[in-house]
Amino acid sequence: MNELKSIVKNLISHKHEEEWFEFKENWFESHALGEYISGMSNAAAMVGEEYAYFVWGVENNTHIIKGTTFDIHQDVKNEPLKHYLARMVKPDISFEFHEMELEGKRIVVLVIPAAKTVPTAFDRVRYLRIGSSKVNLMEYPERESRLFDILKNGFPTIENTESEFQDLTFNKLFVYYEAKGITLNKRTFKKNLGLLTKDGKYNLMAQLLSDNSHIPVRFSLFSGESKSTTMYSVREFGNTCLLYSLDDVLRYGEVLNIPQADERNRIVERKEVPLFHAEAYREAVINAFVHNLWIDGNAPMFTGFRDRIEILSRGHLPPKQTVEGFFAGESVPVNQKLSDIFLQLHISERSGRGVPKITELYGEDCIELRENSIVVTIPFERLEPKMYAPVDDENVPDRTEIPPVGTEIPPVGTKIPPDRSENPLLKQPGIEERILRFCAEAKNIQEIMEYLGYRDKKTVRKYLYPLLQQGRISMTIPDKPNSKNQKYITIR
Repeated sequence: MNELKSIVKNLISHKHEEEWFEFKENWFESHALGEYISGMSNAAAMVGEEYAYFVWGVENNTHIIKGTTFDIHQDVKNEPLKHYLARMVKPDISFEFHEMELEGKRIVVLVIPAAKTVPTAFDRVRYLRIGSSKVNLMEYPERESRLFDILKNGFPTIENTESEFQDLTFNKLFVYYEAKGITLNKRTFKKNLGLLTKDGKYNLMAQLLSDNSHIPVRFSLFSGESKSTTMYSVREFGNTCLLYSLDDVLRYGEVLNIPQADERNRIVERKEVPLFHAEAYREAVINAFVHNLWIDGNAPMFTGFRDRIEILSRGHLPPKQTVEGFFAGESVPVNQKLSDIFLQLHISERSGRGVPKITELYGEDCIELRENSIVVTIPFERLEPKMYAPVDDENVPDRTEIPPVGTEIPPVGTKIPPDRSENPLLKQPGIEERILRFCAEAKNIQEIMEYLGYRDKKTVRKYLYPLLQQGRISMTIPDKPNSKNQKYITIR
């Protein structure tokens, strides 16, 4: 009973209902309840849940515990309710009613097992929950076909789902493993890494780890605080081995994370304050890749705004994962084999510290559990302009390098968004404008560094890179970004 109480508390903690659980206070209609049993049993199977739950005594919209007067022992036309429902539900799924107390209030829970071998029917009709509605399954042939496939082959995963691409190559995967000091056996790696279905076909995980995943992974930047503002950059990191896509997104975060020189309470040395917490960003990105619902063919979505970065992974909490356990760091991988590979490559630790680390820094409100996605918000910690060091003051170290060969640089003539001041990549007002004025004629990195009064080329590059990305400045030798003869000229 204590376990069931914990389950109900977890259901209440969800921000909204899902197809496999329902809240009512005192509602009762015998035939409609049977339809719910059918629909929720089939819906639970569709999303990989072992059980569905119909709960009386909880307010539907607010999820406040109110208590209930619902009588599980009542009759339906002189027939006990339990017997009536069991007689009309086919096949027999052994649903059960339970009574309990929560917060001193009476609660009734109908525990409904998920459909196992055939869809669950009531009164010879198979129902399904879609959102909060009960529908006749036959009216939705695609969902009906998917349900039968799940009941036959199991809940779809990246391991048992066949890839539509069977001409896959894995050269990049071998190189990545070699770089980590691990040698893959060319004869057995497909089996060892779980890249094949039972029929010996490449599965979706094989596609993700192949030289071309055929799935785009994009990072969009907006000038303001919403998507209604100007979008001035979209970087593509997908359509390659997923491990490389992950590394690229992590590196791009380093590019965006411009250090800020904090002049508050300065005595001798200034303090560097990053734009956002690098470890929280890394944990959020890795979690998004590991737990993303890849079987839908969509990658995580990364979006930068003026005041934050949003990291969205597709899907919802996996079966057997509770909201409380999620925030406590009790990891239940959505993609077990992929999680194993990340662990093997020391990308992740599976210590469960990712979510607790993020919430320790930003609170639980920074993670939004939506119906079909999970969104982590990494806020920017911007300093006020008066806290910055003077432009010509001592140099501030930086890690950002000029992008490697192959990085897309906007061509000459690219239209620049008018609200340049909104660019989240530029931390100090004035420096970029000075660079643009100075580079009216082509200048090399040494000349720009001396003009700004810095002693380290890396610091100059952290300003040049976003200007290059926006198309406000260009390289004189774009095909060789690291050429010793490289110069930079302002685009007018």
